[in-house]
Amino acid sequence: MDPRIHQLQHQPLHLPKTKKSPAAQPKQSFQQVLNQQVQGLKLSKHAETRLQERNIHIQDKQWQDISSKVSEAKSKGVTDSLVITKDAALVVSTKNQTVITAMGRQEATSQIFTNINGTIVMED
Repeated sequence: MDPRIHQLQHQPLHLPKTKKSPAAQPKQSFQQVLNQQVQGLKLSKHAETRLQERNIHIQDKQWQDISSKVSEAKSKGVTDSLVITKDAALVVSTKNQTVITAMGRQEATSQIFTNINGTIVMED
């Protein structure tokens, strides 16, 4: 073989994995998307049920304040937070901005909260 000619070895071409098409992702209603953008926090089914069962009502302004504080806690490394308000105690996952459970403030005084690495006390 002529020394000026070099034989190249073929290496397999690694293509990046393609993302799933938008059609494959679960669709959200316009109202769900709007609520997430306005509120910032999502409610798990469990939390929604607890809020209804325990007759806990949180005004939109307070949800916005809670959402803001949860975002601030997330920026400081908090992953799971206990949010205490005048009327309620909420366990919130800051990772996915979701309220996991809720209870009345009086009920919360006798509870032990585990797997929490941050607490937010909201003064009303």
